[in-house]
Amino acid sequence: MNIQNYIKEEVHKLDKGIVATPQDREYLESFAKANNGSMDLLLMQMAVQYGYKIALENVQDELKNQTS
Repeated sequence: MNIQNYIKEEVHKLDKGIVATPQDREYLESFAKANNGSMDLLLMQMAVQYGYKIALENVQDELKNQTS
């Protein structure tokens, strides 16, 4: 499997889980403020998934830079 396809599939999987993956840091921060300390496990999972998404996007950008 091509690494670019793998990354696209992994990012796509993040949108299909029980916990929504934040699209950006602002959404994650607004969720954290709005929940006032409740649902911390949910917030933690969202943060983990967002971190994974950022890591995949960084690898994808690096691969694009190497092929240009």
